[in-house]
Amino acid sequence: MGLMGVQENGKGEQGLSGVPLGSKNKYKRMNSELTEDYDDSSHHHHQEDRSSSTRKYVLACAIFASLNNVLLGYDVGVMSGAIIFIKEDLKISEVQEEVLIGILSVVSLLGSLAGGRTSDIIGRKWTMALAAIVFQAGAAIMTVAPTFEILMIGRLLAGVGIGLGVTIAPVYIAEISPSIARGSLTSFPEIFINVGILLGYVSNYTFSGFSVHINWRIMLAVGILPSVFIGFALFIIPESPRWLVMQNRVEEARSVLLKTNENEKEVEERLAEIQLAAGFTNGEKYEEKPVWRELLSPSPSLQQMLITGCGIQCFQQITGIDAIVYYSPEIFKAAGLEDNSKLLAATVAVGVTKTAFIMVAIILIDKLGRKPLLYVSTIGMTVCLFCLGLTMSLLGQGQIMVLFAVLLVCGNVAFFSVGIGPVCWVLTSEIFPLRVRAQAAALGAVGNRVCSGLVAMSFLSVSHGITVAGTFFIFAAFSALSIVFVYRQVPETKGKSLEQIELLFQNEHGWEGSEVELGDVEHLVQKE
Repeated sequence: MGLMGVQENGKGEQGLSGVPLGSKNKYKRMNSELTEDYDDSSHHHHQEDRSSSTRKYVLACAIFASLNNVLLGYDVGVMSGAIIFIKEDLKISEVQEEVLIGILSVVSLLGSLAGGRTSDIIGRKWTMALAAIVFQAGAAIMTVAPTFEILMIGRLLAGVGIGLGVTIAPVYIAEISPSIARGSLTSFPEIFINVGILLGYVSNYTFSGFSVHINWRIMLAVGILPSVFIGFALFIIPESPRWLVMQNRVEEARSVLLKTNENEKEVEERLAEIQLAAGFTNGEKYEEKPVWRELLSPSPSLQQMLITGCGIQCFQQITGIDAIVYYSPEIFKAAGLEDNSKLLAATVAVGVTKTAFIMVAIILIDKLGRKPLLYVSTIGMTVCLFCLGLTMSLLGQGQIMVLFAVLLVCGNVAFFSVGIGPVCWVLTSEIFPLRVRAQAAALGAVGNRVCSGLVAMSFLSVSHGITVAGTFFIFAAFSALSIVFVYRQVPETKGKSLEQIELLFQNEHGWEGSEVELGDVEHLVQKE
């Protein structure tokens, strides 16, 4: 008791320096401890400042890298309304309408194929610049097009630009982001696609009052504006550290990693991992077969990655999202909504829903993980698509049908935005090994664009052949298959470094075991 009382008065057990020893650390002299506490608090403040500036910097990079996707979204959204007036002004047939809308997706696969190789040669950053320039040229030609043929030339150029941009943005963001926030940051391109779609819908609604010869041209011309911001962005964002390592520019890569990671020790670990993954040892690159040959005859683990990456990209499109986005006015017309301005207003509601729910994905993707969101998304879409087919086949036209159609279409795009929309791009940018990442992700994007083109170019013909309701039953069947695919083929990649994810596919005993092992490794690294 006496001892306790003395200690409370601050005159208890003395250290050699005459300063009382704290209960916190009986084995250190107190003067060194006080200095350490002071150092710790100043270090803590320094760390907080650094982590805040790092987060802002990475966020700015993700936003600027995603600007190309506004162009894609805007083009998709604006064309759904502009086509109503293009048909009237240029007197094009239904087949020409399908070709005009669908050709963008088909041609963008050329951009996607070129994008992987181009970004390995000139870098991720300048590939995004090239994408913007090519798209703007296409948009400018479409704006002044006097005939269907000239309009198609502009559309072809825009498609190549979109293919380049869409492939590279997620790869760049995944390569520059810290593991803990990679999921939400790599979802940014999908958010910006949705923002673009919404802007396209709003543009349709805003300019629909002008004369038929002028309104669709203004709608298309507005799409040129984002290029100004893309030009500005190129002076701010750095090159991908992983690409710099592949070019043997290791010091530049280190300086980029120092800006994008909060912890200096983590920077060195990441740099070592990247160098190992890129095949560098002591600054030398070992000989390996060309990437295209590796993709044509993949190892078992790379084969699994390709099945997962290309599969999820194809499922994202064959569940009919582009048909719904491009042809929502036609779908609502089939349900009984006739007035053009009401059609465009209902379409704006779809755009708002699609954009709002992407925010849910951003918040949850790094907390819940990729797989739970994919389950919610694919199951929800299957239910909405099936119910849409059912109500359209049973109710016919009328007010109730219009209400159901709008609600179910909004429900479908909401579930799409919560999961498979953004997660698909996140997965394909993070599952492939560094040496093949850009070109393998490009292959996935090609699958996406091909399926998008097939859906967009066949929707009107198929729905005339088997009714709109029948088409939705087909989409529902594909959506049900996507649930099985997610269960069988998709691993959980939340919180793992890109180099660790590679190990997931090399483990032959299923995802669960490997996840536990990698989780344990991460904890051990953190403890050390």
